[in-house]
Amino acid sequence: MRAVYGLLRLLRRLVAHELRLIASLWRWVARRPPHGVGEGRGFGHARGQAAMMFGFAFVCVVESVGMSVLLRDYPVTHQVVLVLDVYTVVFVLGLYAAGVTRPHVLDSTALRVRNGAHVDLRIPLEDITAVRREMRFTHERADGELNLPVSAQTEVTLELANPVRHFTFMGREQTVHLVRLHADDPDELVRSLTQARTALSPLPDQPA
Repeated sequence: MRAVYGLLRLLRRLVAHELRLIASLWRWVARRPPHGVGEGRGFGHARGQAAMMFGFAFVCVVESVGMSVLLRDYPVTHQVVLVLDVYTVVFVLGLYAAGVTRPHVLDSTALRVRNGAHVDLRIPLEDITAVRREMRFTHERADGELNLPVSAQTEVTLELANPVRHFTFMGREQTVHLVRLHADDPDELVRSLTQARTALSPLPDQPA
């Protein structure tokens, strides 16, 4: 019974992820405002993967044309493969659109860290003890650390006083005390985040 419940929970997460991709693709095509920014400020993180994603989508389109020619004498197989090919192209574009339309969001109380349609983590500013510009190209898996690279690269590191809960794509719960992330403009994100933390907890007046 637990296995069935676990499978149903996984299917729900997969369906929810697909729906977020479709919604992101629609928002991107329709040029709607970024998702979830509201009164905060968005910081993009998709620019570094644009060339790769569009290149992959182009390869998928070329492959679809080639398979259509090869399977033209097998109509049933051709229709099945065509549906799969179209879905693959939509999926790839949805991944990119999710990165564009779901930026990191900084407001007066928290930093909302996101990565496409599968990571959405709210970190209270009061729990951030340090923020620094740190470029990394390798990310080894470690307990309590969350790495969100784009094109295998992160530039901003956050250290947390109190761990925050994070759920992986497969639904496994983690407690995170260090976050590394990518931003299109990491210097501006670090500067703005530092200012927001200072405004939240201003330094005491220095004695004369």
